[in-house]
Amino acid sequence: MSVTLSESAARHVSNFIAKRGKGFGIRLGVKTSGCSGMAYKLEFVDDTHDEDLVFDSHGVKVVVDPKSLVYLEGTELDFVKEGLNEGFKFNNPNVKDQCGCGESFNV
Repeated sequence: MSVTLSESAARHVSNFIAKRGKGFGIRLGVKTSGCSGMAYKLEFVDDTHDEDLVFDSHGVKVVVDPKSLVYLEGTELDFVKEGLNEGFKFNNPNVKDQCGCGESFNV
């Protein structure tokens, strides 16, 4: 399995990297936080670490550290517009419960 982006998310990330003027993808990870135990981390990638796993999704590199992959394997990152709001949405099949605001989760 891997970690992927939807076409919409890949397009959004590609546009952001182009505006930023550097970088080749995004790093997805998890950290201990929030009321449900874990929260997602999302940042642009300019370089990788030796232990990183790199997935290609719709032409965008998705970088994940091995410790986070346990929680993110099979996840698709989507970019959605809902009414006046827009943003990234994590479709993670490993999530067993999440807080009401959707910012943290547990597996």
